Amino acid sequence: MELLQTLLATLVALGVLVTIHEWGHFWVARRCGVKVLRFSVGFGKPLWLRRGRDGTEYAVAAIPLGGYVRMLDEREGEVPPALKDQAFNNKPVLQRIAIVAAGPVVNLAFAVLAYWFLFMSGISVVVPVVGGVTPGSPAAGAGVDSGYEVLEVDGHPVRSWNEVNLRLASRVGESGRVELLLGEPARGLAHSYQVPISNWYVDLERQSPLSALGLEPWQPDFPARIGQLLPDGAAMRDGLQSGDRVLSVDGEPIDSWMHLVEKVQAAPGRALALVVEREGREQALTLTPGQRENAAGEVQGYIGAGVAPVNVPESMQRTLSYGPVEALTNGVHKTGQMIGLTLDSIGKMIAGVISVKNLSGPITIAKVAGTSAASGLESFISFLAYLSISLGVLNLLPIPMLDGGHLLYYMVELVRGRPVSEQVQMLGLRIGMALLFSLMALAIINDIVRLF
Repeated sequence: MELLQTLLATLVALGVLVTIHEWGHFWVARRCGVKVLRFSVGFGKPLWLRRGRDGTEYAVAAIPLGGYVRMLDEREGEVPPALKDQAFNNKPVLQRIAIVAAGPVVNLAFAVLAYWFLFMSGISVVVPVVGGVTPGSPAAGAGVDSGYEVLEVDGHPVRSWNEVNLRLASRVGESGRVELLLGEPARGLAHSYQVPISNWYVDLERQSPLSALGLEPWQPDFPARIGQLLPDGAAMRDGLQSGDRVLSVDGEPIDSWMHLVEKVQAAPGRALALVVEREGREQALTLTPGQRENAAGEVQGYIGAGVAPVNVPESMQRTLSYGPVEALTNGVHKTGQMIGLTLDSIGKMIAGVISVKNLSGPITIAKVAGTSAASGLESFISFLAYLSISLGVLNLLPIPMLDGGHLLYYMVELVRGRPVSEQVQMLGLRIGMALLFSLMALAIINDIVRLF
């Protein structure tokens, strides 16, 4: 069932984003008088094909990892004299620029609308109150106190842990000071902290910028009750069931979920004697945790079980909801922030500040799509918005084969007054193909490594 949900969520996500991207090209091409031969969602052999009254073929193809709009073009085949004025290559350069740019621009516009919808309907978030500070961390060194709400990061107001993380993510790889403003708004209390960072490295595969700085979000008291179980995890293998409450480990009473986590992490590969409460009865089990490395390279125990959810007090929740105009303004701002963060991350990856291990491919996208869909409509729409921004920004990069590569050629043509030579374009195409296929292979390898 979980696999089916992941597949459906992935198909919906890719289908929606690819369709609107190609629709952008299609819509502007038609407005510029270009004859469109085929509008396809997906590559390869068409699973569904229909010819419209306008003569355009509309197709859904077998490989759902993209799509294309095929336009009449003298560079790709013979064009009858009567249709030469409808060929893409015969249109003015400004019209060609508009057609090529339309796909990524529509992706970014979709993100704005998605965030507008979320801000209109209301986003539920947990108030960013610091629950603890990791000893020896940059935040601990700056004297940051727990129990207070994070109000600002580097002078920017924040209202949720997601906003705190995004602000901190923009500082990865930098040196200087992160300015945090913490306090209790209801009492008018606020205190500023200067957290020093030096070439701040964050292993984004294993930790968030928040935890790397040493801030631990407030959490409600979680009893040691088992929630979701991984099919191949030690917990399911050794007989634990969803709903079990762990009472003791090796004879020591367990008073919270984190207490259980500490016991498990300290016992990689070692059998533990558990007493659990199941349907009102106590039951003895033997649990042998698996092993995996943490961010510091230390081997820890791991059982493949999640904590059962608990209710968050209303005082620790807030809803971000706005009227139509303010929601649109916030949607534009959020999209701009995510565009900036995406470009910043690409630049830092090229500079070596962020590891290329953070590149993700279709497997990771599918996993995140499934997880976000399972978390509800709000989470799934947020995922769609972020993925749409990534698609739009990446397509605008000046790499041949991508929309941005074509835009680069047309910009050069606009300045020089004549097209870039076929030889240069073919050389760029080969370089672009090699670069894209290498990045795609690296992303898929990263996906496979994450699976195991």
